[in-house]
Amino acid sequence: MNPLMSIDFYKADHRRQYPEGTEYVYANFTPRSSRLANLLEGYDERVVVIGIQAYIKRILIDQWGQEFFAKPKQEVVSKYKRRMDTSLGEGAMPIEHIEALHDLGYLPLKIKSLPEGSRVNIRVPMFTVVNTLPEFFWLTNYIETSISAEIWKPCTTATIAYEYKRLLTDYALQTAAPLDFIPVQAHDFSSRGMSGMLDAAASGIGHLANFIGTDTVAAIDYAEDYYGIDGVVGVSVPATEHSVMCMGEKDNEIDTFKRLINDLYPSGVVSIVSDTWDFWKVISEFTKVLKEDILNRQPNAIGLAKVVFRPDSGDPVKVICGDADATPGTPEFKGAAECLWDIFGGTTTDNGYKLLNERVGLIYGDSITLQRAQAILKGLKAKGFASTNIVFGIGSYTYQHLTRDTFGFAIKATWGQVNGQGREIFKDPITDKGDKKSAAGLLRIEETENGFELFDRQTPEQEQQGALDIVFENGKIIKETSFADIKAKLA
Repeated sequence: MNPLMSIDFYKADHRRQYPEGTEYVYANFTPRSSRLANLLEGYDERVVVIGIQAYIKRILIDQWGQEFFAKPKQEVVSKYKRRMDTSLGEGAMPIEHIEALHDLGYLPLKIKSLPEGSRVNIRVPMFTVVNTLPEFFWLTNYIETSISAEIWKPCTTATIAYEYKRLLTDYALQTAAPLDFIPVQAHDFSSRGMSGMLDAAASGIGHLANFIGTDTVAAIDYAEDYYGIDGVVGVSVPATEHSVMCMGEKDNEIDTFKRLINDLYPSGVVSIVSDTWDFWKVISEFTKVLKEDILNRQPNAIGLAKVVFRPDSGDPVKVICGDADATPGTPEFKGAAECLWDIFGGTTTDNGYKLLNERVGLIYGDSITLQRAQAILKGLKAKGFASTNIVFGIGSYTYQHLTRDTFGFAIKATWGQVNGQGREIFKDPITDKGDKKSAAGLLRIEETENGFELFDRQTPEQEQQGALDIVFENGKIIKETSFADIKAKLA
C-alpha cells in the first residue's frame, strides 16, 4: 500500500486550511473514556500502552521507505494525483508538498512515547507527535488516520487481556490455586474472527503481553519481528477440531479418543473437542473407559501428561459448573468439573478447594467474555473447586467485539506555531458531556503515586521533561524496547 493513501480524504487538503504561516503542529494520542468502567469490579480505568514500536518499524520506516521514498518520485506522485483527481476533481489537490517530501527522503516527525507495557490513566496521552521541519507542518495530522487505525486495537486487546489476568489472579488467590498456571490459563483463540491476519497478529501481541497461551501463530512472529524475543513468548498444544471427530464417525468416537490418547499423543498435553455429539456421554461414560489409558500416559520433558476435554457449545457456566434445574445426580446437574472429579479425583489446595487430577483438565472457548469467565470462576468456587481447573479460550467475541471507542482513543492537536508564535489550541464542545474536551498547549507527563498524570500548557523547556521519551525522529527509531521488557512492566 502506498502510505500516502492511508488517510481519510479530508486529510488531503488540511495543509491549505491551516492559517497562512503555520510552521508546527503538535498532537497527542489519548484514551478519553472507558466502557469497562461500570462492568468490572476492581477495574481502575487504566489502559495498556503497546504497539507504538511496531507501528514505527512497520509503517513509518518499512512502508514509507519501500512504498514511497524508494520508488521513483514520478510513480508515487502520479498515483497520488490520479487518486485525488478521480475522487475530488481534476487538479483539486496540489502535489508540490508531496514532491518536496519525496525529495527530502525521510519523514520529518518526532514521536515521544510512554514506555510500552505501562498502564496509563484515562485522559492521559500515550504519545505525542510533532513535525521537525516547518514546511512539513501538514504531516503531523496527515498520518493521524494511520496511527489511530493501527494502534488502538493492540492497546485495547492488551488492556482487556490484563483484566483477564487480574480476574484469574484474584480467583487463584481466593482458592489458593497455583499462580504459575495463570500464564496459560487464558489462550488466544481469536485469529479466525479478526479482520485479516495482520489484525490478528497486531491484536495478538496484546494478549501475549499478559499470557503465553495462544493459537495465533502470527502474533508470535509479530512480536519477534518488531520487538525481538528472548525466551518463550507463546505456547500451544495439539488439539482436535470437529472435522477430526466427525471423520472418525459417531459410532467409533471412543476409538478416536483412544487413538489420540495412546497412539498419537502418549505424553504431554492434548486437547480434544468433546461435544461433537454428546458431551455428557463423553465426560461421564467415555472417561470411565479411558481412565487407565489417561492415567498411564507418560509426562513429557516438562512433566506434563494431561488430556483436556473441550466443550464448545451451550451455556458455559452450566456446562462447567452444573445446572441446578437439571435432574439431580445427572451429569448435566453436576457439570463437567464435578464429573471429572467423581472419576479421577485429585487433591485440595491449602484452603480446601478441589484441584482435579493433573492428568485431566477442561478448556472452554465459545463466546467467552470477562463477565462469563467471572461467572464460571464464581460457580467453581461455590462448588468447592479451585479456579485453575479451567482454561479459557478467548476468541474474537472478546478481541474483535471492540471499537476505537471502547477506550475513546483519539488524536488531537493541542499546540501549533504560526509565524514564529506558539498557539495553545484545544476543543471543548458545549454539546459533549466532557469526554471530548482536549488538553491545551505543550504537554508533559509525570509518573506519580496516582499513576501517570498530565500537565498541559507547558513551556518548551517543561515539555522536554517527564516520562515521555523520544522513540522516533526524522525517519529513524531512537529508543527501542523488548517484548520481555513490556511483559515485565505489565507483570
